[in-house]
Amino acid sequence: MGYKVGILDMHCRKSKKHHLHSPLFALFADKTAGGHIKTLSMYKIWLLLLLFSFQTVAAQPTPYEKGNGNQSSSYGDCIAWYQQLAAGSAQVRIDSVGRTDIGQPLHQVVISTGTSDPAAARKAGKAVVLINNGIHPGEPEGIDASMRLARELATDPQMQKLLQQLVVVIVPIFNVDGALLRNGFTRANQNGPEQYGFRGNARNLDLNRDFVKLDSENARSLVQLYRRWDADLYLETHTTNGADYQHVMTLIETQKDKLRPEISGWMQQKFTPKLYKDMQKQGFPMCPYVNTKGELPESGLQGFLETPRYGSGYMATFHTPGYVLETHMLKPFAQRYQATYQLLKSMLITAAAEAPALLQARKAAQQACAGAVRMALNWQLDEDRVDSFFFRGYTARYKKSEVHNGQRLYYDRNAPWQGNIPYQNHFLGTDSTSKPLFYLIPQAWQEVIIRLGWNGVEMQRLQRDTLLTVERYFIQDYKTSNRVYEGHFYHNQVQLLALQQERQYRKGDVLVPLGHATDRFVMEVLEPRAVDSYFRWNFFDSMLQRKEYFSGYVFEDTAAELLRNDAALRAAYEEWKSTQAADRSAWNDLYFIYSRSPLAEPDFMMYPVGRIIN
Repeated sequence: MGYKVGILDMHCRKSKKHHLHSPLFALFADKTAGGHIKTLSMYKIWLLLLLFSFQTVAAQPTPYEKGNGNQSSSYGDCIAWYQQLAAGSAQVRIDSVGRTDIGQPLHQVVISTGTSDPAAARKAGKAVVLINNGIHPGEPEGIDASMRLARELATDPQMQKLLQQLVVVIVPIFNVDGALLRNGFTRANQNGPEQYGFRGNARNLDLNRDFVKLDSENARSLVQLYRRWDADLYLETHTTNGADYQHVMTLIETQKDKLRPEISGWMQQKFTPKLYKDMQKQGFPMCPYVNTKGELPESGLQGFLETPRYGSGYMATFHTPGYVLETHMLKPFAQRYQATYQLLKSMLITAAAEAPALLQARKAAQQACAGAVRMALNWQLDEDRVDSFFFRGYTARYKKSEVHNGQRLYYDRNAPWQGNIPYQNHFLGTDSTSKPLFYLIPQAWQEVIIRLGWNGVEMQRLQRDTLLTVERYFIQDYKTSNRVYEGHFYHNQVQLLALQQERQYRKGDVLVPLGHATDRFVMEVLEPRAVDSYFRWNFFDSMLQRKEYFSGYVFEDTAAELLRNDAALRAAYEEWKSTQAADRSAWNDLYFIYSRSPLAEPDFMMYPVGRIIN
């Protein structure tokens, strides 16, 4: 008798171990009385395929594992590997979720059991963990470690238990553009791997400075991915530069004082201490990111203030705690890979155990943010509060340089040391600002409105032309960097004067209501003094230039008449003259009068976004 196996026959022919007469096949085959294989039911075929797929996935080595311990996966090999993993596992799905500046898709890998979309994850009460790799493709250990982790989540029974509490979303390589610029020389201070990607993307942007301004297609795609999932925990993998020391892994955690206490308490009490203990047990004693106060680590460490332009700082505006894994550049790539894998694994195990508490803490933080009446816009280090950390370093020494005439620093690895060093990690909020009921954005500022939409901010359109009383800021002064930074000439030292104005708004202008979990993000981008506001990133620069002016000889008579007829203007002019001394000029005198007269442009130096406060 013949047999009907269809696609099963193809699987069997590819495997010498599981041929048609193996015990495994016989277990599911229906036989004739003579013992010959007759047919297979569809259910049994499905079970057999599942077993074959499981064994194939479990044996699927990563590109790193095929190498010599000093090789990292290329973009093409990485995506093909995940596609193969997804083809053989019901727990794994890989999708294109948007574009990148180089024209390639941005991928997400979703690892879950029965909850492969955000709504299902929320309904099931699962915590969503987002792992972002390759933001700087020259720092690739997270790319390779996440592949191993994904395979174990799909095949290891103990790791699969984590999926009862978690949905794990992996971005295999965020900076696809930089990953395609593969080389072995642009990381001048780094010890391997043999080949890696480039820091900048196709527009030469550092994507870890683009989470607010969203100049790149990469960041636009990732931000929308994050907001769809509303991830509960954010993990980002890197390699750090800086001093030499014994630690393989250093860690940046979302600055605790910037988070709502509801979520920072969970981090400080439950999550972070467990990570340090686990890494100690694994032989990778960890330390905070080595952001030194002076030149050497023994001068003390200071907390890293990640503002919203950075991935973890951006996630904090939506009350998602973030952790940035920073391995040490001078350690062999194999050690950095192993430390990254161990820390990511510890993070998932701890997150699964803490999932209910994490979800509850985030919900409480979101509710508290929605109900808050004031918010700090900027932060500064509290230098009066000093803790300590047990650090493992190398003795710093100096010797004559072989290149220049001076002394050079080097670290003597034959003279290790360890001990407590100062650690400052407390920040104070500054520029506290009251929360309005609404922000009102004229529809002309589409670049701003679109970005709010990408971030899931609730907005409403005016249904008719309306006269409204709003609070608007007059930009009294600002300084602009004299060199370009990430494609912009960034503003700082912003000084504002709040004015009440009655303004005509048009049908289609945008109202942004406050009183939501997104309030922190909204204020961070719409309040001009905030460190990463849209104003600072030049989205409103056209309001900082006059479009109409005056000719001095013509305006002389008008200025004299204005001073005769306006007592308040005359008094202000006399006071101003008394403060000018040598800086006075005819032009400056006329400009002072012009700029305060009804003849001046009403919107020059006026921030366009209004605040409705009552």
